[in-house]
Amino acid sequence: MQIESVDFFYLSMPEVLDIGDGSQDSLLVRLQAGNHVGWGECEAAPLVSIASLVCPMSHSACKPIQDSVLGQRLDSTDDIVRIGNLVRESGLDLLQTDHTLSGIDIAMWDLLGHRFQVPVYQLLGYQYAYPKTPYASVLFGDTPEQTLEKGRQMRRQGYRAGKFGWGNFGRSTVQSDIEQVRAAREGLGEDGILLIDAGTVWIDDVEPAKLRLEVLKECGVTWLEEPFISGGFSAYHQLAKLAHPVRLAGGEGANNYYLAQHMIDYADIGFVQIDAGRIGGISVAKQVVDYAQARGITYVNHTFTSHLALSASLQPYAGTEQDNLCEYPVEPKPLALEMTLDHLLPDKDGKIRLPDKPGLGISPDLEAVATYLVDIEIKVGGQCLYQTPLL
Repeated sequence: MQIESVDFFYLSMPEVLDIGDGSQDSLLVRLQAGNHVGWGECEAAPLVSIASLVCPMSHSACKPIQDSVLGQRLDSTDDIVRIGNLVRESGLDLLQTDHTLSGIDIAMWDLLGHRFQVPVYQLLGYQYAYPKTPYASVLFGDTPEQTLEKGRQMRRQGYRAGKFGWGNFGRSTVQSDIEQVRAAREGLGEDGILLIDAGTVWIDDVEPAKLRLEVLKECGVTWLEEPFISGGFSAYHQLAKLAHPVRLAGGEGANNYYLAQHMIDYADIGFVQIDAGRIGGISVAKQVVDYAQARGITYVNHTFTSHLALSASLQPYAGTEQDNLCEYPVEPKPLALEMTLDHLLPDKDGKIRLPDKPGLGISPDLEAVATYLVDIEIKVGGQCLYQTPLL
């Protein structure tokens, strides 16, 4: 088969708010080869990635991504790897390359899964997809009282684990953060797995992070996520030595394999969190799974958008029994829920199980997608390089 088309669709809520909620817009990818179609999703600013797909060539290492994809043969998983390498080589100086490639890579895996009538995790070499324990992923409330109620709601919904993040955490006083963490623990219950996400708020400054360690230990927090930016290896390492038994988590900001590898090697994290829609797709995420396993680091997915993205994020570690936590957004915007016909819902045991269906097992709802579609046209020198494709 040859790749005949790669189409990007910019979806957005009518109003996008200035909050840490990645479910407010989406970049949906459709790839066609022969009679088969695959779907993917990029975790990236949609317009920027569309531009990287079609931008005029600047030089030999800065070409439009579509030039390395269209017309390529896609008959096996080896072709997915080969195409990904070509995209990176030709887009070496195009810094959006890995973000944009992610959705294309995911769509290629989905397409081959449909062609061969097997789930993606089987194409990756796994025989079985182990169920994962979802942690309800929410933003901190504006007040401790709101955070308390969010925690209680998690318990009422049957979640054994919950993550609270972003909001004003780390941006106000230490006492305010102490009250927020205690409220999260009370709401979730003493036996719940409590996770805290600082959202890179301290950049690489260890001192304010140290001031929050006492309450994290007091409340039995399992991990402190992203206290610093993904490249702040020294800051991570310094804080990790002081945080035990709380472990550090990070990696969602890794937009290529090497940054994830360095997080594992030099940041002293206990959990590496990878977004398949950002790092270069399922292919690269699986590389990180293998590397993390070899070094005794727990792999966890990162996702905060649709159930298509959720399925893609679970495939790379579906067959690793010891990596049993998964991020599960429970407060997504309507766009994120409505854009797919299928949803990965907790079963009677409260676990998330990948569907035993071809590809990702998740199909877009094209009627719903149409209601969120943003009409885009990109022209350069009078020539139209991109126009919103027909669904």
